[in-house]
Amino acid sequence: MWGGRFGAEPDPIMADINASIDFDRHLYRQDIAASKAHAAMLAKKGIITAQDAKQIAHGLDTILSEIERGKFAFKRALEDIHMNVEGRLGELIGPAAGRLHTARSRNDQVATDFRLWVRDAIDGIDAALAGYQRALAEKARDHAATVMPGFTHLQPAQPVTFGHHLLAYVEMAERDRGRFADARVRLNESPLGAGALAGTSFPIDRGMTAKALGFARPMANSLDAVADRDFALETLSACAIAAVHLSRFAEEIVIWSSPLVGLIKLSDSFTTGSSMMPQKRNPDAAELVRAKTGRIVGALQGLMMVIKGLPLAYQKDLQEDKEGAIDAIGALATSLAAMTGMVRDMAPDVARMRQAAGEGYSTATDLADWLTRTLKLPFREAHRVTGRIVAKAVQAGVPLDKLPLQAMQAVEPEITNKITKAVFGVLSVEKSVASRAGYGGTAPKNVRAQAKRWLKRLKQQP
Repeated sequence: MWGGRFGAEPDPIMADINASIDFDRHLYRQDIAASKAHAAMLAKKGIITAQDAKQIAHGLDTILSEIERGKFAFKRALEDIHMNVEGRLGELIGPAAGRLHTARSRNDQVATDFRLWVRDAIDGIDAALAGYQRALAEKARDHAATVMPGFTHLQPAQPVTFGHHLLAYVEMAERDRGRFADARVRLNESPLGAGALAGTSFPIDRGMTAKALGFARPMANSLDAVADRDFALETLSACAIAAVHLSRFAEEIVIWSSPLVGLIKLSDSFTTGSSMMPQKRNPDAAELVRAKTGRIVGALQGLMMVIKGLPLAYQKDLQEDKEGAIDAIGALATSLAAMTGMVRDMAPDVARMRQAAGEGYSTATDLADWLTRTLKLPFREAHRVTGRIVAKAVQAGVPLDKLPLQAMQAVEPEITNKITKAVFGVLSVEKSVASRAGYGGTAPKNVRAQAKRWLKRLKQQP
């Protein structure tokens, strides 16, 4: 396809390093769509005949059908998806196939195809994130009042509700969707017609091909059009952040499902056993989501290293833009499917969550708040008093709500018999979570409202 200048075949190792068909075959739909748009534009502008354009379109449709039916023979000797499609087109329609490449280069062709592929991938990821959010919001609605321990430093901190915890990941996923949406807006410009780097002398209509392919506009600079891979970097950055969010939740699932913790259980659908230890139930799906994050973050770093030293315009280094991105986006899609499945599958142990929520003197802050409200102590003083009361409870080996009133009064005499009931009333985990009714708090009524709001919002989205 490019051998007119050359008198000898490339060394076999050159063919191996130069070929990209093993991974850029994923772009076949986008390549065919862009070629059809280009041929239609060439015909409208009188650059090729309407008959040639008709033959080209028919031939491209045939190739699309062959690929999708598994009947297409990809040839490494033809290097990439573009040459494989064009080579087969020549076999199907003869010389007219050679006119398809008028006024374009593989440089603008691959940039167009890759943008189209990434755009389609973003749409798929967005739908998967919405499904993940829906699963989380449904589980949160069902467990709006299920009390569990909230942690800082992985130590019991304050009681929260399971629904509230799950809704935190809904919020993270929404920001992930926003990053993908922003990336989609910026990538939605067409490189087609930029040629190898300098544009073309043919009177083409780049606006026509951009519109046909769903782009907002043509790219304004031909050098930028063929050399830019910002769109892939930005998308991979969004992938990496989303994967990190999934990994955080996956880590919690691993911890929670351990019998030593026992907050949730996963069914056979999302666990595996051991080849040696028959009792084992391993949270392998969560562990693999956690691990795939490394591949996704690595793809972002790898592409940054490819691009960091490239002068304008196109360099063959840019062939390395697709393999990592395709793998990373595929890994994220798999991770989202697995996490969505685990959210739907997980069964919280409500009694164990309730028990754990009260461990570690997690309602101590509620006592400090009560001292501030009722006894009008400065919060710092209330904090100190509460700390001494907790120390007495630890010494006695009892939870705060079982500590004798006299022990509290020994620390703070203002805690009188008249307000005994009020003191102990704030020390239950249920009262604790119910009291957190400010906007964004963990109170069950808040969680129910937020879960319903999210489910309504997600239902309204296309």
